[in-house]
Amino acid sequence: GYSSRKIRLDLRRRGIKAVIPERRDQIANRKRKGSRGGRPHAFDALTYKQRNVVERCIGKLKQWRAIATRFDKLASRYLAGVTIASLMLWLRHAELSDTP
Repeated sequence: GYSSRKIRLDLRRRGIKAVIPERRDQIANRKRKGSRGGRPHAFDALTYKQRNVVERCIGKLKQWRAIATRFDKLASRYLAGVTIASLMLWLRHAELSDTP
């Protein structure tokens, strides 16, 4: 799962704040161990709720076949494709929000 020790450690090494809820089995295991179980991971529920916006945006970007399949193998071209797709999504959203 995403809440594994390995993933959290990797995120910490990269300087990324993990916004991952602790799984029920991990909570139970930590409590079972008592003081040896360590303290719970920091978790910001408000930030986690905002994650939905990012997930939906990624889903919309993946509707573009070239983005979803990584058609362009060069990173610079792929980034350009993601940028163009993002701009088109943003413009479409701006156009829809301007209409009365």
